[in-house]
Amino acid sequence: MKIAVYPGSFDPVTYGHLDIIRRASSMFDELIVAVMCNSAKTPLFTLDERVKMLKESVKDLSNVRIESFSGLLIDYCKENDIHIVIRGLRAITDFEYELQIAQTNKELSHDQVDTVFLTTNLKYSYLSSSVVKEIASYKGDITPCVSDFVADALYKKYESK
Repeated sequence: MKIAVYPGSFDPVTYGHLDIIRRASSMFDELIVAVMCNSAKTPLFTLDERVKMLKESVKDLSNVRIESFSGLLIDYCKENDIHIVIRGLRAITDFEYELQIAQTNKELSHDQVDTVFLTTNLKYSYLSSSVVKEIASYKGDITPCVSDFVADALYKKYESK
């Protein structure tokens, strides 16, 4: 059984993330979308809120499981017997950063973890969670970027601030 993990902060989940999730889920028997608790970032949404949004977003994909983790990805992979990491690429600048992380993970895992890069659909290549949050903070239209329930959650977050 081929299992892969797609890690990220997903703050919030965008159509770009969902594009990668859908395509990766068709390539593997099981895809775990692992929401990171990243101490270097201050997310807008709590870990539980991000997990809930992802579960709602992928409820039609029977081979996708949503989990959360903190710490090193390679430790999570080792604990769960996962040898394949999925990463999405929007542009060459993503590749430079992601390649460095992939090589580090491969080295630290003693060649036990490989990374598979998927290029995002061109219609989502401009998308990032940061851009979506900025647009939402100014009450701009984010419906081309995220699901309706994610858009509602974003607008509510900014109304309460």
